[in-house]
Amino acid sequence: MESADLRGHRWAGIPLSASLLTVWSLAAAAQISRDAINQKPLAKPTISVSQGRVIEHRENVTFYCDTPDVNITIHWVSNHQPLPSHERIQLSTDGKTLTIFTVQRVDAGTYQCEAWGVLQVKSSDPTYLIVYYGPDPVTIKLEPGIPNGDTVEVMEGSNVTFLAETESCPQASYSWFFPNDSKPITSLFLNMSNVTIHAVSKEHEGTYKCLVSNTATQLSLLGALKVRVLERLTKPYIMLPNWTLVEDTSLVVLTCQTTHEGVGVQWFLGDQLLLPSEHLVPDNRTLVIHGLRRNDTGPYACEVWNWGSRARSEALKLNISYGPDRVYFTRGSETLADNTIRAELNSRMILQCWAESQPDAEFNWTYDNTSVCKGEQLVIEALTWKHQGNYSCTASNSVTLLTCSASVMVSITGHQSSLSVGAIAGITVGILAVIALAIGLGCFLHTGNAKGLSRRTTEDTVYENTTPTSEEGHPEEFGHNWPMPVYANVPATQGQIPIKKMLPVDPPEQLYEESPSTIHGGYSRGPRKPSSKLALHPLVPTLQKENAESNYEVLVNPELSVYCQINRPT
Repeated sequence: MESADLRGHRWAGIPLSASLLTVWSLAAAAQISRDAINQKPLAKPTISVSQGRVIEHRENVTFYCDTPDVNITIHWVSNHQPLPSHERIQLSTDGKTLTIFTVQRVDAGTYQCEAWGVLQVKSSDPTYLIVYYGPDPVTIKLEPGIPNGDTVEVMEGSNVTFLAETESCPQASYSWFFPNDSKPITSLFLNMSNVTIHAVSKEHEGTYKCLVSNTATQLSLLGALKVRVLERLTKPYIMLPNWTLVEDTSLVVLTCQTTHEGVGVQWFLGDQLLLPSEHLVPDNRTLVIHGLRRNDTGPYACEVWNWGSRARSEALKLNISYGPDRVYFTRGSETLADNTIRAELNSRMILQCWAESQPDAEFNWTYDNTSVCKGEQLVIEALTWKHQGNYSCTASNSVTLLTCSASVMVSITGHQSSLSVGAIAGITVGILAVIALAIGLGCFLHTGNAKGLSRRTTEDTVYENTTPTSEEGHPEEFGHNWPMPVYANVPATQGQIPIKKMLPVDPPEQLYEESPSTIHGGYSRGPRKPSSKLALHPLVPTLQKENAESNYEVLVNPELSVYCQINRPT
């Protein structure tokens, strides 16, 4: 263990050491101050350079810092920054000589040397180094313009400016070559890096060149730009195939025709952009339709466009032929669901044959496999027993060459007689009595007046029970060998009693004609008074002339008392 005396001596030595250090520091500082006061101020160094203008990549340059001071250090500054050290820079041992090998454009600028003394620094005036370079490769821009590959496109009628861009020191001179020119344009565009052309037209298309030259480096480079002038787009049109479009055609191709080159083409269905599908395939200037359908009518349009203009064709609808489809029968406003029609005797019947078809189908009616007439509507003004049977309608399309048929059976029903059996018997007995009386009276008159009767002229001939002439009508046309009532009023001759002869009536209900109607027409079916017109003339309408109000053409079959109506477009 250390004694108390020893510890006392050690603590006494520490203040003494501190006092000695303080005295020495003050003495050293005083000595430095005396040296600084006794040192002379540094002189301003100067710089000399081997050449102040050099050509890039061709020459070297040497700087020398001159100063009379000794015991100094030389530092170099470039563009107000410490000179970086790299392989192209070399300094002498004393630092006063700076050499730059293979000068580059980055070496251009101001250079200074600094003389550093103990407590002083002196800088030289800046010395400038100019480095000539270029021209670099030339780039020609065109505004406004849109690059498209190696070509720049401009719109017809616009004002465009050519701009040549390059790096060069000193500033380069420019000579422009326009398309089809063999000499550069120097008088107007000398030393101008840009050129403006107003109202560009197709004549300005071609390759533009610019020759850029540097008089210091004796270098020249040529830049070029190919220009295409886009015309203002005009409407294209759609070209159809040169054959008739028929449903289920395997392939149909529509072509967008335009006089413009290098334009984009897109297709529209209505107002919607048409996107590719398995059925419709737009492929630039063509639209391919696979398996044409009847609802592919469109409208279609194609549009040509470029970056500054666009034009769309007129909308086109396709005329697609199809059908005929299934044949339907209509009667009035109803479609027949059954293939049998029951109609009353003497009623009016109209059958409509209809089938979906483009173009409109042509209709041919047959009755029991016998052709009746042509037209959409089969009209029978007054049904008779002979109209009963099977009616067929065949629809045909002259373009698709397709046909479709359907048949309907017409069954005729008649009214029961409104007279009782006793009334009919009474009428028959009365008629026989009248006939007998007439015969007896005729015999008496013949016996008493034989001489007078022999002198009768042909004009006074008594009408006998003869068959009615064609003017009186043909009752056989109303049924199969069913006689129709025919009234023959025999005029009375002088001295004779008029004789009324009547053909037998069978069946009696044929004395009445039912009001014109159809089964579904809602018309009254009550009996009407006997008509001498009905009895004397067959129900064959005289309708060969065109009906201007209904726009129908009427074709008549006189043999069957049937006619057809063909709808004509208004």
